[in-house]
Amino acid sequence: MAKSVRRKPMAEINVVPYIDVMLVLLVIFMVTAPLLSQGIKVDLPKAVSEVLDITDDETLLVVSIKADGRYYMNVGNEEEAVDLDLIGEKASKIIKANPNIKVLIEADRNLKYGSVVEAMNVLQNAGAETVGLITEPPES
Repeated sequence: MAKSVRRKPMAEINVVPYIDVMLVLLVIFMVTAPLLSQGIKVDLPKAVSEVLDITDDETLLVVSIKADGRYYMNVGNEEEAVDLDLIGEKASKIIKANPNIKVLIEADRNLKYGSVVEAMNVLQNAGAETVGLITEPPES
């Protein structure tokens, strides 16, 4: 009779599959990171103002207004214009869920003043205590 040979258990970990998974995840993050940048292209007015200190854990609600008067919110579809009344409804829900959220407006420099005031009024009626305006620093 042939005696079976007992093999000793291998005590090494094969790390090659882990390296493969890590490299795939790295490529996925490198491809998706540029797609996560939010915002609407707006020609901001220039003004001397203090820089807003925003930490990574703070949440921002930014309403953008383009030169043609269309409104945008930074929640989901950035490239889809939103009606001002719908902005008020969405902002109200967001502010109720997160009362410490910072609410900001970025408006095109060529926009009529009334559009900015209307947006501020809607956001304050939605529950925002303060509404900030985003500007660019002047060129030196």
